[in-house]
Amino acid sequence: MHDLAGRLNHRIQLTTDGHRVYADAVESAFGSEIDYAMLFKIYGADRVESEARYSPADYVSCRTIPMSGNPKAKDISTSYVERQNLTMRMQMRRFTRLTNAFSKKVQNLGYAVALHFMYYNFCRVHQTLRVTPAMEAGISDHIWTIGEIVQLLTKDTALSGAAA
Repeated sequence: MHDLAGRLNHRIQLTTDGHRVYADAVESAFGSEIDYAMLFKIYGADRVESEARYSPADYVSCRTIPMSGNPKAKDISTSYVERQNLTMRMQMRRFTRLTNAFSKKVQNLGYAVALHFMYYNFCRVHQTLRVTPAMEAGISDHIWTIGEIVQLLTKDTALSGAAA
């Protein structure tokens, strides 16, 4: 949260799920300079054990709790981040269950995630945008190639990565 707060120069609205640790982290990083809410999803009874291994409980409802500032009720949602997490799991099999496509080193996992997001935001044209997210945000004026991403690596970075 402190890293995120340090990268922003304007007030944002943030929604998290009901995990209590998030409330403390947001307060520590942003203080009162954020519009923050928690969204608690309420699920039905547990499934039969044979179904429970692969199927989540049925979603019943949700409730929202404003935590700080003045979050707009219509914007309290975790849908965007949940969609991003699904996309990451589907495109990077390291994050799916019951697979052997894992990273043996945390550093390698970090590299894989960084490459995924670089490609996702700078190289991949999104169907709804018809451009890359970086182009839509005004960060880039063209669709990047993989070669351009590789060129971002400095000689020192490439050498330290090869040694790992």
